[in-house]
Amino acid sequence: MTVEKEPSSMTILVVDDDKYVLESLLLFISDQGYRIITANNAIEALGFLETKDIQIVLTDIKMPGMNGIELAGRIHDQYPDLPVLIMTGFAEIDVAIGALKRGAFDFIYKPINYDQLLHSLGKAAVLWQMKSRDRNYRQDLETEVARKTKELRDLNHEIIRRLTVVAEYRDTDTGQHNSRIGRFSSIIAEGIGLEADFIETLSLASSLHDIGKVAVPDSILLKPGALTGEEFAVIKSHSKVGAKMLSGSAHAVIQLAESIALNHHERWDGGGYPNGLKGETIPIEGRIVMLADQYDALRAQRPYKKPFSHEEASQIILVGDGRTHPDHFDPQVLEVFRQKQAEFALAFEELHDV
Repeated sequence: MTVEKEPSSMTILVVDDDKYVLESLLLFISDQGYRIITANNAIEALGFLETKDIQIVLTDIKMPGMNGIELAGRIHDQYPDLPVLIMTGFAEIDVAIGALKRGAFDFIYKPINYDQLLHSLGKAAVLWQMKSRDRNYRQDLETEVARKTKELRDLNHEIIRRLTVVAEYRDTDTGQHNSRIGRFSSIIAEGIGLEADFIETLSLASSLHDIGKVAVPDSILLKPGALTGEEFAVIKSHSKVGAKMLSGSAHAVIQLAESIALNHHERWDGGGYPNGLKGETIPIEGRIVMLADQYDALRAQRPYKKPFSHEEASQIILVGDGRTHPDHFDPQVLEVFRQKQAEFALAFEELHDV
């Protein structure tokens, strides 16, 4: 919080083209404990405002070039918390009232009544202090909210990473599979042109796509040979199990992760599982992660298969091999993969398990 400034620590900018007025105001205001800076015209005054720490402006209404009213308006636009006092003659009272409407704080009659001036300066000082406290309070509050938000975001990310470890612990992959899925998904989402906030959430949420595999027995999950029909049905259940594990959350990342867990094995042609969704009835996050997961599964070593090279995996996805067919993928997602194959290959190498 800002401590209230005493007059001795407050600076007043006095603007007047009459050097005798400046000298008399300099002597009087300095005697009251204020610091003072003088300017001969509005342009010089605006320059001081950019480079000096000034709390009050006192300006004559009549000056060559930009007058006091115009100066008050400029100051109000650029420094809305800075009080401006206008010095004016009695004949200019209507003009002075107009200056108040333009943002001036008060006006001082000429010839100057120093008691009135001192009173107005005191009111201006109190106003500046109140606005300064309010400004600093808001800044402190914003800083604290930002800090708490970061702490909460970091905590959420930590929880999600630990949930991811649960899924990875029972997999043959040593830990980078889910990081790769997040990177691949981001590449696709960026290529489609999705919003940055969604891409960031997708990158994190996609790491939980296989969380439901914790319910699959090791004898099936790690089986080195071909699965029976019953065993494959158990494997397929991980989609619904994972979605159920993640359901009911108010957190955006977990909500997206629930959708991904449920839908990342659905196929564009309707031949996927668990619900046989087709085309755009499959949420976009499911369509994205489906291709990302397919590419990584082809590249990775598994008990039942050898790892494929990037060229082999790309050929299978883009052309097909009997089991996998291009019709399985959203055409837009597939086209992004076609255009960004090199990025997929690089990401896999960077996040390849040692």
